[in-house]
Amino acid sequence: MTYISHSEEETLSFGYRLGKQCKSGTVISLRGSLGAGKTVLAKGLARALGITEPIVSPTFTLIQQYEGTLPLYHMDLYRIDSAEEFEMIGGEELLYSNGVAIVEWSEKIAEMLPDTTLFVDIDIMPNEDRVITLQGADI
Repeated sequence: MTYISHSEEETLSFGYRLGKQCKSGTVISLRGSLGAGKTVLAKGLARALGITEPIVSPTFTLIQQYEGTLPLYHMDLYRIDSAEEFEMIGGEELLYSNGVAIVEWSEKIAEMLPDTTLFVDIDIMPNEDRVITLQGADI
């Protein structure tokens, strides 16, 4: 499935609709370049889970946990170097939890992702629109 977002608000809205489809154990891989809108989409998804606190990119903390109708584990793996490093910080157990895991830069741990992972790719077009493509698990 492919969706075109013309604004940050549309990306938030798309994330919200995606979040309404999430259930316990959902893992979402967010892939895209810096500034593509991965965290914006995560904010919309968090809103759908009833999370009201600000969602920020966990680039320096690596993992942020939020409590909503389901726990949300927002991971940003930009600063890790290997799947082993991810495992050492306890990230793998969150991929198989009773919450929703959003993983930015998931290509660094590709071999650890569950078979049911939903892949969301965000590409920036020359006119600044975003092309959002979903592949993988049906939620």
